[in-house]
Amino acid sequence: MSYQNLRDFIAYLETKKDLKRISVPVDADLEITEIADRMVKKNGPALFFEKVKNSPYPVLINTFASLERMSAALLTDSLDKIAERMMALVPSSPPKTFWEKIGVLIKLKEIADFQPKKVKSGPCQEVIETSIDLDKLPVLKCWPGDSGRFITLPLVVTKNPNTGVQNLGMYRMQVFDKTTTGMHWHAHHDGAKYYREHQKLGKKMEVAAVLGGDPATIYSATAPLPPGLDELIFAGFLRKEPVEIVKAHTVDLYVPAQAEFILEGYVSLDELRDEGPFGDHTGYYSEQGKFPVFHVQCITRREKPIYPATIVGKPPMEDCYMGKATERIFLPLVRTQLPEIVDYSLPFEGVFHNCVIVSIKKEYPGQARKVASLLWGLGQMMFSKVIIIVDEEVNVQDYSEVTWKVFNNVDPERDVFFQKGPLDVLDHSSPTHKYGSKMGIDATRKMKEEGHPRPWPDEIIMEEKIKQLVTTRWKEYGF
Repeated sequence: MSYQNLRDFIAYLETKKDLKRISVPVDADLEITEIADRMVKKNGPALFFEKVKNSPYPVLINTFASLERMSAALLTDSLDKIAERMMALVPSSPPKTFWEKIGVLIKLKEIADFQPKKVKSGPCQEVIETSIDLDKLPVLKCWPGDSGRFITLPLVVTKNPNTGVQNLGMYRMQVFDKTTTGMHWHAHHDGAKYYREHQKLGKKMEVAAVLGGDPATIYSATAPLPPGLDELIFAGFLRKEPVEIVKAHTVDLYVPAQAEFILEGYVSLDELRDEGPFGDHTGYYSEQGKFPVFHVQCITRREKPIYPATIVGKPPMEDCYMGKATERIFLPLVRTQLPEIVDYSLPFEGVFHNCVIVSIKKEYPGQARKVASLLWGLGQMMFSKVIIIVDEEVNVQDYSEVTWKVFNNVDPERDVFFQKGPLDVLDHSSPTHKYGSKMGIDATRKMKEEGHPRPWPDEIIMEEKIKQLVTTRWKEYGF
């Protein structure tokens, strides 16, 4: 059975003794961040702050800040099992016969069964406020150098003005005053694309920012989904039942009915405002920039809502575990483009876009370079700054093993190659914004055709019968 809302997940975490309630008053200005940061660094529990200064609402943070909690949030004991479910929906090759086409249709129907379910009312509209005061929300100032308070875990609902299709994305929102916030979407985000379309049409852009919801819906807002796949359908797939949605009170959008708060309003098409700096997931402050302004005209909420938040900064942080979920879940989709990939890993320290480690089943010369080149052209993988390619038997989740292979198997002049292309907006190392160099490292065994005429040495591996013998006698040795 899925979690219907955030409260169901809180109840689950309490049964597992994986949530800590703090009853003493705390400050949303820096204090909550310091507590949450200390806890995530020691793999501590989720945190529920019952009393926050100058706000009537409690704060939930570090909700997904462990591999165990992230897995539980998506109703599994292993994120790889979700990847297996995904793989079952992806055809290994285009359907040829009638029965193969029928099989694909059945799989598509399984996805269609998770279409959001429209309901007439929901807990998110128990209270309706048209006198707006964002100062009542316990919005965090996360780090000393931040330019203000930021809403860090919003699910932003926008609509394509040409097709009417909705999108759910997660973009931070700096609170400017009692009724306005920034809308920090990057150029490649769907929200930004729809914003540009609204500008072309001169059409008012209605927006809703959702705070809270069931865990699968929160995660889905961060997922790099293929074009055309609705985040709420994906959330339904993850939770194995449709997400209930309700018509927003003042805008022509549908929002998750089980949410805690809904901020309704519009993004101005001709108004930009300085936003940032902000202590970002790179562990550095992202610079100030001009971003659109969100005008809040109505807030609907539960009778006693919970304010969900997250913090980002020097890893590991909560977003690292959300990124790990993305890594595991979307491996099957990457394999549809590159079937030779065995596994890949995005190290926490690489902050999603600085490093990708890939193991491949190598069959021909130059294959590692081909894989790196294709990854640089694959969706958000285009932002990857360093791609390391290793052989299929290397465990890419074991960074000690990876570095051992890289340090031993690479001839720098032959095996390190460079490319130029788009970089993540938050990359500060490149001399040019959003564009710069990338590096590929081929740490696979080299073939003669790749410029290695010498024999490649065999790796030291103990005989299997000796391994088994020692395993059976292990206690005899006194260990």
